[in-house]
Amino acid sequence: MKKTGIWLDKDKALIVTIENENETFQIVSSNVEHYKIHGGSGTRQKGGPEDVVQDSKYLEREKHQLKQYFKDITTKIDDSDELVLFGPAGTNEKFSDELHENYKLLSTKIKGMRKTDSMTDNQVKAWTRDFFLSN
Repeated sequence: MKKTGIWLDKDKALIVTIENENETFQIVSSNVEHYKIHGGSGTRQKGGPEDVVQDSKYLEREKHQLKQYFKDITTKIDDSDELVLFGPAGTNEKFSDELHENYKLLSTKIKGMRKTDSMTDNQVKAWTRDFFLSN
């Protein structure tokens, strides 16, 4: 039985696969851009010029980048029997939603979703082992 733990945030996914006491570890980088909105002109004059921020343009680009990131992850885990998703932000929830929407077979294999802080590679491996030992 192939059990896979995925720690993910917007920057990278750390994938731990356990099969027959063998453990493999992979890193998938996301290529999701981080942007900061630079609104306003910096002037204190009333009625001064202001920059128009195109928030929807950035959000749409991020959505497409996340979709590609999630696709890259699913190619690494498509033969898993059990999955657990964990990580610090809402990215694991977005990934779960993507699985439910576009990868129905994989979404049925999710055994848990947990919020965790940032972790080292070894902590991710240990956390995954502990999760599957206790379930």
